[in-house]
Amino acid sequence: MGRSARNAQIPTNNNRQPDLGSFSPPAPSLPAPTKASTTMDYQNRAGSKFGGGGVASSSATHTDRRERLRKLALETIDLDKDPYFFKNHVGSFECRLCPTVHQNEGSYLAHTQGKRHQTNLARRAAREQREGRGQIDPQTGLPVGVVGAGFAALGLGAGGPRRNLIKIGRPGYKITKVRDPNTRQQGLLFQLQYPDMAADITPKWQVVSAFSQAVEEPDRAFQYLLVAAEPYETCGFKIPARELDKRDDRQFSFWDPDSKEYWIQIMFMTEREERFNAAPGLMAPR
Repeated sequence: MGRSARNAQIPTNNNRQPDLGSFSPPAPSLPAPTKASTTMDYQNRAGSKFGGGGVASSSATHTDRRERLRKLALETIDLDKDPYFFKNHVGSFECRLCPTVHQNEGSYLAHTQGKRHQTNLARRAAREQREGRGQIDPQTGLPVGVVGAGFAALGLGAGGPRRNLIKIGRPGYKITKVRDPNTRQQGLLFQLQYPDMAADITPKWQVVSAFSQAVEEPDRAFQYLLVAAEPYETCGFKIPARELDKRDDRQFSFWDPDSKEYWIQIMFMTEREERFNAAPGLMAPR
C-alpha cells in the first residue's frame, strides 16, 4: 500500500451512540470529617436544665439545706432569749432540750428547725399544758407547776390544794462559803430561820433555771435556789449556773424542828469534773 493510502483519514460517524456499558457516574462528594465536640451535653442529662451547671452533689445539697434552715431560724429565733441555747466551757454550743452539741451557732439554728427539736418542743408543750403550766404563779413568780411536787404539796404549785394563808414576810438567812480541801470543790451553806413555822410543815427547796422565773431578766450565767415554807414568802437565791455535785455526802438539807432552822448545802463540780462529764464516755475520778 502506498504512502498516500496510509495517510488518508478514516471518516467518522458523528451520530454514533456511546457505549453505556462501560460508563460509571462520578461518586458523590462527601463532607470532610470534622473534629468531635468536647463540650458536655447538659440539656439531655436527667434532672438538669441547660445552663444550670449540672446536678449538685449530696454534700452541696446538704450545705445549701443547712444554710436555708439557718436563715429561716434567724427570722424566728433570738439566741439571747432561747432557753435551750447554752455555750459550754469548751466553746461548743449545746441544746438543753434534745440534748445535742454543735460547733457553731449556724449548726444550732439548723438543728432548731429539724424534726428532733420540733418533736421535743411539741412534747414539752403538751406536757406543760397537761400539768397546767400555762400561767404564772403570783406567789413565786414562776410558771405554775414548774417548781415540782415538793412545792405542790405546800399549795404553791399545780397538783395540790392551795392554802389561802397570809404571808408574814421573809425568813432570816445566813450564807456561808465552804470548800473541800481534798477535792477542792467550792460550795454554799444556807441557814434559814423559820420561828413561826407550823409543826406539820417542812420546808422544801429546789434549783431552777434562770428562764423558769419571771422576776428578773433571764441570764444564762446564773440559776436560782428556791426555798418555800408557809406562811413565809418563797426565797430565791441567785447562784452561778455551774453543775452541782448531787451525791448524798455533798448535797443535803436538814430541818431542825426544835430550833426551827433549815440547812441546805450545795457543792459545785470542779472545772476538771465538768470537763470530764461533758465528754461522752468519760467520767472524772472520784
